Amino acid sequence: MPVISNSIFMGGLFGVVSKERCITDLFYGTDYHSHLGTRRGGIATRNREGHFSRSIHNLENSHFRNKFEDELGKFDGNAGIGVISDTDPQPMILNSHLGKFAVATVGKIINIDKLESDLIVKGKNFTELSSGKTNPTELTSVLITEGSNFTDGIKYAQERINGSSSLLVLCSDGIIASRDKYGRTPLIIGKKEGAYSIASETCAFLNLGYEDEYYLGPGEIVLITEDGYRQLSPPGKKMQICSFLWVYYGYPTSSYEKINVDDVRYSLGYLLGRKDTTDLDISSAIPDSGTCMAIGFASGKGVPYRCAMVKYTPTWPRSFMPSDQSIRKLVAKMKLIPNKSLLREKKIAFCDDSIVRGTQLGDNARTLIDYGASEVHIRISCPPLVYPCPFLNFSASRSPLELITRRFIQQKEGFHDMNLHKYSDNTTEEHREMVEYIKKELKLSSLQFNTIEDLISSIGLSKSSICTHCFDGSSYGF
Repeated sequence: MPVISNSIFMGGLFGVVSKERCITDLFYGTDYHSHLGTRRGGIATRNREGHFSRSIHNLENSHFRNKFEDELGKFDGNAGIGVISDTDPQPMILNSHLGKFAVATVGKIINIDKLESDLIVKGKNFTELSSGKTNPTELTSVLITEGSNFTDGIKYAQERINGSSSLLVLCSDGIIASRDKYGRTPLIIGKKEGAYSIASETCAFLNLGYEDEYYLGPGEIVLITEDGYRQLSPPGKKMQICSFLWVYYGYPTSSYEKINVDDVRYSLGYLLGRKDTTDLDISSAIPDSGTCMAIGFASGKGVPYRCAMVKYTPTWPRSFMPSDQSIRKLVAKMKLIPNKSLLREKKIAFCDDSIVRGTQLGDNARTLIDYGASEVHIRISCPPLVYPCPFLNFSASRSPLELITRRFIQQKEGFHDMNLHKYSDNTTEEHREMVEYIKKELKLSSLQFNTIEDLISSIGLSKSSICTHCFDGSSYGF
């Protein structure tokens, strides 16, 4: 599992409007998004008398459930929103000419400084700071209040925001949901008797009794009530849904655009395994994000899938990573236990979702060799990451040079941002030299990445509908 900066997560949203008290569904539905962030969690409800209740907690050293479970009695509303956030404390609650409302967002606002300056010039104020900067959720809420109603305000905010922002607004009418302008992050409506929900991840629905009902389109705005939902603004014609949802972010049981995460990861592994001519004994994975791909690789290659490395889930069930680099390396090692009996004298295809810095993967490969593996062959389900993501927080690193690909390009070209198109094209000599460099740097027996063509094929949408910017720099909208 790659680690970049302090977090690699993007955040997730969940909301419920029910004929009854909604806190049980809201609590567990939000918790089912915990794989998308480890920094902040928040929930807010509104009762029929218009009273809001809210709690926000730091999740960096604890679980969502542990933080919120003792407070559930105070949430008496029949409508509520929850968020797992990798950045700012939220939801925000405001009073405005539109009325009182709560708002939660997921995404990344590239032009936040410009928007903040423009609003301050107009006499607006900001009260919430996140890491010394304006809270992007508060900024979004202020943009919304520029409209004469919620629909116009949300449309105005989506037009002004450069980057992405999917959001939920809890107001007197119910929950207003808006998927970001180009649909980079998903929102799906669920339905059961007496209630409707809205989620970033469909894995939140099943155990709560919801069925997938409707997938919002890019930029679409929908009002959700206890009796149903209606469109307030239609979807746009252009979509750039993040391909990394299927590669890494998403939970295996979730679906986006009705395409299941596990199916895509299995296909990515199968296609890579079918083309692999290396002499191998077993396929294994870095749990958990490489597991689905490794099973597919085993099937495509025709070798057994075995658990050569196992996560110790009793005390390391989540992706907590301390900020201190030396402690982070120790935590990464302690979470995974090699199975020596499977490793001895084996030629292993070790599968993972991606390579970011490469440090942790190199450490894992050396551990396998130390415990008896004769060869370690790394297989990666996506193409090399060449471009930092400007739309979400996956590669929100301090510098592009945290990407191992960029360090090679700097070494080769003298500048880390020169001729990037050559290195992202798997048919070029530059690309082959980059892969060879990573292989040697990590001391691997061999290294293979999937191609963008196979990534697109596995997802099953058109290339124009999928954001592959971190692989080829091809996306638009920034």
